[in-house]
Amino acid sequence: MTVGKLAALALLCGCAPLCLAAAVSVSGQVAHPGTVALQPEARLLDVLTASQPDAQGYWLAAAWLHQPLIEPQARLKAGVLFDLDTLRQAALAAGYDSRADLAARVYRQVQALPVTGRQRAMLDPVAVEVGFAPNQRVSDGDRLIYPPRPAGVRVLGAVAQPCTLVFQPMRAARDYLDECPAVAGADVDYLWLIQPDGLVTRLGIAPWNRETAAAPAPGSTLLVPLRSDDLEPPTPELNQQLAEFLATQPLAEVTP
Repeated sequence: MTVGKLAALALLCGCAPLCLAAAVSVSGQVAHPGTVALQPEARLLDVLTASQPDAQGYWLAAAWLHQPLIEPQARLKAGVLFDLDTLRQAALAAGYDSRADLAARVYRQVQALPVTGRQRAMLDPVAVEVGFAPNQRVSDGDRLIYPPRPAGVRVLGAVAQPCTLVFQPMRAARDYLDECPAVAGADVDYLWLIQPDGLVTRLGIAPWNRETAAAPAPGSTLLVPLRSDDLEPPTPELNQQLAEFLATQPLAEVTP
């Protein structure tokens, strides 16, 4: 239902705030993209029923951009930027110029990313309908995005340049670093895996702490962490918060 129809229905009711409480937009691989007009207390299933996501779609990467999460994620982004600048200054003071440059580059990359309000949720319409996934309430201004299945895995963080590598089924996360190796200033003992549904996992990848975990799915992001434990002051929460912020970024709605 379009925004115009939403307004018309509100006029017919004679009391817009009570009649229609929300408008949620849906885009990507759905039968009926556009704005869905909703009654008060509307839930995900109401939106999914109206938009009808493609039964063959890549539901793992579907994203729910939820308005109430905008403010806390804005604070998360600000904290990441603060820690990156702290790391840069500490690296300069210690004479680690290459690490300072790395922190500055990652700072610019994060600064350019939007605050989305992404709510991690299973957006498989069948799972929501039968009760395997929570049928949560939606808010006015929310967005649902159903992107196509990508063919790559991204590597970001303490690498020479961000890489997008060809997805290989069952390939371990650490093995992607063979094609996009870490640089000086990386924490080479760990790797952060961000699956396309927003699940974040820290993996031990050194010989002394190597862990077995689920392989990256198509559209995953691998974050090579930045080292700060040898600097003063250290930034011990930087990499986890950076990974959590990256997890809020939905995949592109159109595959290049």
